[in-house]
Amino acid sequence: MYLIVNIIGVLVYLGIAFLFSKSKKTINWKSTAIVLVLNLVIAWILTSFSWGRDAVQAAANGFNWLVQVAYQGIVFALPNWVTPQFGGTAKSMNFVTSALLPILLIVPMFDILTYIGFLPWIIKWIGRGLSAITGQPKFESFFSVEMMFLGNTEALAVSRLQIQSMRAERNVTLAMMSMSCITASIVGAYTQMVPGNYVLTAIPLNILNAIIVTNILNPVKVTSEEDTIAKIGGGSDAEEAEMEGGKKEPFFSFLGDSILGAGRLILIIAANVIAFVALAALIDKLLGLINPWLSLEHILGIIMFPFAWLMGLNVHDAFQFAQYMGTKLVTNEFVVMGKIAPTIHDVAKYGAHYQAQLTVFLTSFANFSTTGMIIGAFKGLADKETNGLISKNVGYMLLSGILVSLLSAGIVGLFVW
Repeated sequence: MYLIVNIIGVLVYLGIAFLFSKSKKTINWKSTAIVLVLNLVIAWILTSFSWGRDAVQAAANGFNWLVQVAYQGIVFALPNWVTPQFGGTAKSMNFVTSALLPILLIVPMFDILTYIGFLPWIIKWIGRGLSAITGQPKFESFFSVEMMFLGNTEALAVSRLQIQSMRAERNVTLAMMSMSCITASIVGAYTQMVPGNYVLTAIPLNILNAIIVTNILNPVKVTSEEDTIAKIGGGSDAEEAEMEGGKKEPFFSFLGDSILGAGRLILIIAANVIAFVALAALIDKLLGLINPWLSLEHILGIIMFPFAWLMGLNVHDAFQFAQYMGTKLVTNEFVVMGKIAPTIHDVAKYGAHYQAQLTVFLTSFANFSTTGMIIGAFKGLADKETNGLISKNVGYMLLSGILVSLLSAGIVGLFVW
């Protein structure tokens, strides 16, 4: 019976996306069906075969190594912000150090790859391959893979040229997709607190589900003329033609601008995150004046209960699951992982189905503060029109992130009991 409820739950989550779609007639159902089947196959492989998880872990380790290299620069200037593990003296690293300052290496490095033409070439061919399979535009297809390991703000930052060359509606799609990723630098931290095999399973599933959900919620028709990859100098890869008319600025001038842009981006993101988290705390305080029990976490927990039950859980487990959902949406996944870390590995206590679904649901950045990060990132990257449209779609960004997490957890639940 619970399996049937779980299957119905997956269909309900897709139905909610359809209900709130901006243009139901424009939805590419063929692409949606292909990606959904691909998602089911990958979920089956990653929950049943160790070699599938090993491949994801290897890629994540590569990007994690890059972040660790970035810490060497941070240690030189701010040794008391980095832990002894990476050469510093701090007891622990804060959000700015672990998630934002590595941008100072990652963005210039990818900008250099763009400058020499290597990254556009990679994007072009990987994008074409994914686009051929999924029916999605080349860049959106590649962006889904890019953010799978880089994280949302980093993937947006290294895609600056593309963002500045695309229509605002397509950038809204990127903003919505960005709600459903994580950063490679914290994969290790996740796997220390919750079952690592399900963390690694969630990473590719979130990306595929982000394609599905955004394709339904915000379907955008992209013509072949638009479906290009931006290059230094303002060119693109329209068909097979290499656009060499744009002139590149001197390399070190370009590199300096890249570093300064990365620094400005960090400040913008940090300011937005602080403001959004503080505003959520203020709302909790005001609700507490009405009733000490009232909080955003409890309210969202009650709202999320039906969706937790549709995971194929009994009423007791579903209510507990929904409370964890509410806590994650208001705060972040680390808060919930910290609460469940001592017991979540005990299958006898939770059950494999509950354990797998809760871990997968938590493995994403889908929460209120992430909207601040994404809005802040776009403010440092895009024009006023794009920023205005993205700000108007904050509700869709949150809905996208929640639906992706629900879909990923629901699909994994089909194979783990």
